[in-house]
Amino acid sequence: MGRIRSLGVMVDCSRDAVYTVGALKEYFALLSEMGYSSVQLYTEDVYEVDGEPYFGYLRGRYTKAELKELDAAAKACGLELIPCIQTLAHLGGITRWPAYANITDTGDILLAEEDRTYELIENMFRTCAECFSSRRINIGMDEAHMVGLGKYLDKHGFKDRFAILLKHLVRVNEIALRYGFRPMMWSDMFFRLANEGAYYCKNGSIPKQVIEVVPENVELVYWDYYSTDEEHYSEMIRTHQQFRSKIVFAGGAWSWSGFAPANRFSIRATECAMRACADGGIDDVFITCWKDDGAECSLFATLPTLLCAAEYARGNFAAEKIAEKFRRITGVNMEDFLALEDIDMATEKTGIRNPHKYMLYSDPFLGFLDRTTLSADGSGFAAVRERLAAGKKSRRYGYIFNTLARLCDVLRIKYTLGQRTRAAYRRNDASEMSLLIEDYKKLELAIGEFYRAFRAQWDRECKPNGFEKHDIRIGGLRQRVKHCREMLESYANGKTASISALEEEILPFADLQDGQSALFNDWLTTAMIKPKM
Repeated sequence: MGRIRSLGVMVDCSRDAVYTVGALKEYFALLSEMGYSSVQLYTEDVYEVDGEPYFGYLRGRYTKAELKELDAAAKACGLELIPCIQTLAHLGGITRWPAYANITDTGDILLAEEDRTYELIENMFRTCAECFSSRRINIGMDEAHMVGLGKYLDKHGFKDRFAILLKHLVRVNEIALRYGFRPMMWSDMFFRLANEGAYYCKNGSIPKQVIEVVPENVELVYWDYYSTDEEHYSEMIRTHQQFRSKIVFAGGAWSWSGFAPANRFSIRATECAMRACADGGIDDVFITCWKDDGAECSLFATLPTLLCAAEYARGNFAAEKIAEKFRRITGVNMEDFLALEDIDMATEKTGIRNPHKYMLYSDPFLGFLDRTTLSADGSGFAAVRERLAAGKKSRRYGYIFNTLARLCDVLRIKYTLGQRTRAAYRRNDASEMSLLIEDYKKLELAIGEFYRAFRAQWDRECKPNGFEKHDIRIGGLRQRVKHCREMLESYANGKTASISALEEEILPFADLQDGQSALFNDWLTTAMIKPKM
């Protein structure tokens, strides 16, 4: 078995949570103690760029002075701070502004083969060259599913999408080289365009002409955090090795499906991936910590996964010794830290599920996910709250446990509130509806306590920008609960003849059996039964 020689962590600062310089300095110190060698700072538009006033506008972007301070802080910890940006897709933070309308292809994708596009990208590189001492850079270019199908199509007609991607990559690479950068990029678009949209595919093939055109100096990042099958990773590594470029692997510490991490699954997946990388000759690895749909999960919640990854990279797989080191570094028992995810009652059989988030925001009267709760009730959340008590005692990390404990208080009432409400209404059970009305009142108070705990967590780790989303989400939730309670009271008192929303049957969700929880991480659809536009 080979050895992992370069190990890093990627921190997502672009999903509303822009972490403070102080929080990141604390994070860097922990990563250094664990044995990491680099950090990638994922910043879509949340950094200052000269000549681009709408870039990161109102988003809490890092100033150039802050980036330089972070670079120096990382270096003092023995870490290389690597810029991780986007140069094609995932730029919805700027494509919303009219100032960038002329260089938006569609959605969050830049318009390729447009001079102003490359002026913008050069401005990005100029900032990175000034603020980061590293000359490695991640240029992104992942998940550009609709590239060439929007304004590009209107302007140029339909063109081979491989050709569009490759031509754009060549232009971006030329800019990178001018500033002395050695770029890496996510590899998925090459696979998706060659394999009918699929990335993780057996025996995936890439056209020879594409392999020959991809610049050899551009490292390709194979990202994967979904499997606990070592052979799956090994096969994907072999498929990537068709390219002439160096292959980098990116695993994941699951922190992007709600307020709780999924460390146990992440640790299993990471062990399989690390073994496959070592056997497959991949010696450059980093662990991603994405923050999809609102960055609810604490920056520090995945420390167990990060320590395990660092130890696995050195060939150390002894769980007891890793747990001892975790206690020494954090002052918290690893098992106590792992209890953060118990709020989802996660097991190896169910894999990744996040009912704690979708049932928090599920509408009490329109809960299309209510059928996923039919095999449980809310009583288990009291036991989970007890398991969080040990972690709450930590002076350093107790606030993280308090957020999840307060969420348990909410879910203890709300988890089955929708199905209970519908059942009582259908039976016209006046006694049960009276009890439910009291639960709605208690829920309003519990939501308020949870809000205060989560806000304290955010204020400790993040800049203020971005929390407006949670003011709207949690404030809207509390108001909706109040409104539902008032409708229920009006019906129970005979002032209204019916509640139309409760007349409708809740249909099965997707292909899930009743009582089978889901992974559903979309607040807008959950709360409003409305797809993202």
